[in-house]
Amino acid sequence: MISRNTAAGRRVSALVAAALVLGACTDDHRGQGGDPPYPPPTAPSLSPSSVDPCPASGVQIRSTGGDAAMGLRALGIELINCGDQPYELNGYPVLHVFDEQREPIMLRVVNGAKEITSGFDQPPRKVTLAAGERATAVVLWRNLVTDSTVVATNGEYLTVAPSAGQPADEVDPDGPIDLGNTGRIGVSAWKKADPSTPTPTRPAPPPAPSAVPSSVSPPDGRL
Repeated sequence: MISRNTAAGRRVSALVAAALVLGACTDDHRGQGGDPPYPPPTAPSLSPSSVDPCPASGVQIRSTGGDAAMGLRALGIELINCGDQPYELNGYPVLHVFDEQREPIMLRVVNGAKEITSGFDQPPRKVTLAAGERATAVVLWRNLVTDSTVVATNGEYLTVAPSAGQPADEVDPDGPIDLGNTGRIGVSAWKKADPSTPTPTRPAPPPAPSAVPSSVSPPDGRL
């Protein structure tokens, strides 16, 4: 006859053994509790050409982010010579704005943006980009409604061409192109980017002020 203590001990031993086996299976399949038998897979690194191959024109145009303040909108754009031959520019980007149905919006493009804001009126100059070099420009508009009887215009898509008659690229407008009822959009002339200047991005918010450690005494030594 088996005593109760012996039977209970066997049941406890069986439960512990089962838990150990289950834990081992969990570790093997989920990679927890120890080093995995092989390194975890990593995402393949994609070269720029495989993500966005250089078109036959030899240039690509993209946005570098937008900014909005006091109703004035500014969208940076850059043209990259992704080919192997020099590329020349001498003028303004050519813009077209489209609504959410991708229908063109009729508006007036102001070269130099002098009717929209100041500081972007430098006349165009001849720019020659070697392979890998960039040129930049700024697209500007105001979200301004001056006549309540005129429906405000909101564009959803933007295309930019290096110059008239050249192929255009669709550019991310970084939000709606909310023109109000102004019916106009401005653009600065192409300008060669400094090769040492990184591609501009939206500025990061300032860091939060760090708390002064309690162990630091005030300048006069008083607590």
